[in-house]
Amino acid sequence: MEEYPIPKFHFSVDWGGTRIGFTEVTGLDVQLDVIEYRAGNSPEYHKIKMPGMHKFSNITLKRGTFKSDNQYFEWFNTVQLNKIERRDVTITLLNENHEPVVTWQVKKAWPIKVQSTDLKADGNEVAIETLELAHEGLTMKFE
Repeated sequence: MEEYPIPKFHFSVDWGGTRIGFTEVTGLDVQLDVIEYRAGNSPEYHKIKMPGMHKFSNITLKRGTFKSDNQYFEWFNTVQLNKIERRDVTITLLNENHEPVVTWQVKKAWPIKVQSTDLKADGNEVAIETLELAHEGLTMKFE
């Protein structure tokens, strides 16, 4: 057994065959709806609970802004007449040897929001752009 938990700062993102460096990835969660039901002839005076449909949060990717790199906007602009380019996205948490430890497979993702950096005259931070993705499924695999 490992002595320490895995740090979260060493990860990679592969979106449509391109591996890009990101500073932050959020929204890697899955929830189940709860269905409550009570049969009319039940002698119990309460509902039973059972699992329902899966719910997935939108995934947010953040990265530094680079000159002449507008891949976010190019993907976002593929929307035409209710059709958009969907991509499978793989997010991998890596160990100190750059080997996968946990992998999240995101199915049929597409951009719903692109946000440019905020501007501040007295700031000294890096310009960060944000991409928010909707998707149709998230699976997690431990290596």
